[in-house]
Amino acid sequence: MTPAAQPLTREQILAAAKDALRRYGPAKTTVVDVAQMLGVSHGTVYRHFPTKAALRAAVVREGLEAVSRDLGVIADEQGPAVDRLRRWLGALVSRKQGYAREDPELFETYHQISSADPGAVQEHVSALAEQITAILRDGVAAGEVRASALEAGGKAVLDATARFHNPSHVAEWSSPGIDEDFAAVWRLLVLGIERPLGADS
Repeated sequence: MTPAAQPLTREQILAAAKDALRRYGPAKTTVVDVAQMLGVSHGTVYRHFPTKAALRAAVVREGLEAVSRDLGVIADEQGPAVDRLRRWLGALVSRKQGYAREDPELFETYHQISSADPGAVQEHVSALAEQITAILRDGVAAGEVRASALEAGGKAVLDATARFHNPSHVAEWSSPGIDEDFAAVWRLLVLGIERPLGADS
């Protein structure tokens, strides 16, 4: 007797969906395409994801959650808050810009699908903002960061650096001076958040 086939997992379906989206794009990719890549019936895929929209949304959410999860490792580390924030922002910028360079088809697909699922983007931004806020909170407690920076919160830091990680600015990421521009924005941020020695706030 041949061994029974292993049940299809959500992760396998999402991996196949990414391949299909790379190959056909978000407008043309169907559940049937994904099923054919897996060698199963489309009904098998539908048992995990009831609609094409649900499958596409799951692909995007998985990608966004992976970014949040990796950045969360940096946010949870110990050490000076300003240094940690610099590494956190550097990792976010590197991840987003690197993705656009190395996997442009899927990056553009994510951008298109995200536009149709603003809830996923809002959840992602909120998660990232909370990680920054946690770093700032640690800095205030340690006397390294101004209390006013915590009042502004992580969303303000994301907004200030949006040009370097928000997909709507992808056309600017290939500019020759983009790294220098980011360094200049970072220096300005430090002036606003770092608490000088002996300062009261």
